[in-house]
Amino acid sequence: MRKIVLATQNRGKIAEFERLLSQYASDIEVLGLKDFPDMPDIEESGDSFQANALLKARGVCEFTELPSLADDSGLCIDFLNGDPGIFSARWSGVHGDDLANITKVLKELEGVEGADRSAHFICEVALVFPPQHKSASVEVIQNGKLDGFITLSPRGNAGFGYDPIFQPAGATLTLGEFAHGEKDKISHRGIALRAIAPKIKDLL
Repeated sequence: MRKIVLATQNRGKIAEFERLLSQYASDIEVLGLKDFPDMPDIEESGDSFQANALLKARGVCEFTELPSLADDSGLCIDFLNGDPGIFSARWSGVHGDDLANITKVLKELEGVEGADRSAHFICEVALVFPPQHKSASVEVIQNGKLDGFITLSPRGNAGFGYDPIFQPAGATLTLGEFAHGEKDKISHRGIALRAIAPKIKDLL
């Protein structure tokens, strides 16, 4: 079995990606960061989603000596000049506090209505290979984007992050109201992973 490391602790994300890759190749095993408990934290110090995805992929690849895939994603609100952007996970000051982040967005958009609440999610995915690999000199980047707008209040408790206040363009539900499988079909992350999956089959 060929192996690739997905830079996540989330077993659900790993299983989702395995299902996606199986459409292109049946001999690829997807590992996660829980398979490498001594893996040190990688500081996301880049100035863009792409830079952070590459930082994570390179760091995981160096430590595991295996081909590695990492993504960085976030919410960009037009009225806020693209914020929270790369700081999406820690915009409220505490990393991963979804409720605090949502509360801050809604407060910042108080009095802003209609088309002025436009926003998009962006995801950058980076694939890198260790020095001894046949594709050692290759780094692959793919991205996905989902347009929509920020609702006036949260709806739905599926998903995570800003999903309950993001309504995709043309949809009547927020991402927090989508079933997981349905969200994967349209999400920025799903778009990026589907774009990079066939390349993994050829390069791995």
